[in-house]
Amino acid sequence: MVGMGLIAHLYVSLPVQPQRCYFRQVRGGDGIWRCEEVIEPQPSTSAPLTPALSTHSMASNPVLVLLFSGKRKSGKDHVTELLQQRLDNNSSKIIRLSGPIKQQFALDNDLDYSQLLTASDYKEKYRSEMIVWSEAKRAIDKGYFIRAAIEMFEGDQYPVWIVSDMRRRSDLAWFREHHPEAVYTVRITATEEARKRRGWVFTPGVDDAESECDLDSVTVWDLEVDNSQDEDEGHLSSLCDSLVALCSKRIAAAKCNADG
Repeated sequence: MVGMGLIAHLYVSLPVQPQRCYFRQVRGGDGIWRCEEVIEPQPSTSAPLTPALSTHSMASNPVLVLLFSGKRKSGKDHVTELLQQRLDNNSSKIIRLSGPIKQQFALDNDLDYSQLLTASDYKEKYRSEMIVWSEAKRAIDKGYFIRAAIEMFEGDQYPVWIVSDMRRRSDLAWFREHHPEAVYTVRITATEEARKRRGWVFTPGVDDAESECDLDSVTVWDLEVDNSQDEDEGHLSSLCDSLVALCSKRIAAAKCNADG
């Protein structure tokens, strides 16, 4: 169950008030460095508030990598789109690991790349063939498509990465190796009945392939959300609230460390 009441935005300055708010590093009695909020009296000003989520100047991106995974028609694309709408476009970016796969596959086979990016019958028609093609590429270099996706979506420009389609343990291992402090895993689940309502039909060679099943053996996630209910999206709103708060916290901490 996702907690309620978490803040959705964090502000690092309060110019409308006669105060200045910022963060600094302090060492506690236990020897651990922490961020501390400091408020100082300042002359009044009419300048607008500045959201902490608006930054391209982070010293080292990413500060948070949200790795979403789930079965076909579980709703993970819908969830990540909702989350992106809540966040500042200057600080977060959806990174689709399938993006460069579909782009190159479309070029090689004279297909409509934009249609391959959608949850459409067009994509499903070519899914099996695309899986076989991409597995052959991945067998040579497991990180090839991940690096290509980060470059394709300009990930180095954004402190928060929303990876919408993690499918393999090798994907998880790659991110944990290269961004160990930033990874946060989110597993989206849904019952077969719910997935069928959304158009899912079991397809041999797809639903029993590594791309759908390799993460089945992973049982520990930072967050797991049941997305079986179509008519009530209140649970998704709570999920997005908590993740927006997490993004704000990570970015504020990173700024504090950079300024310190």
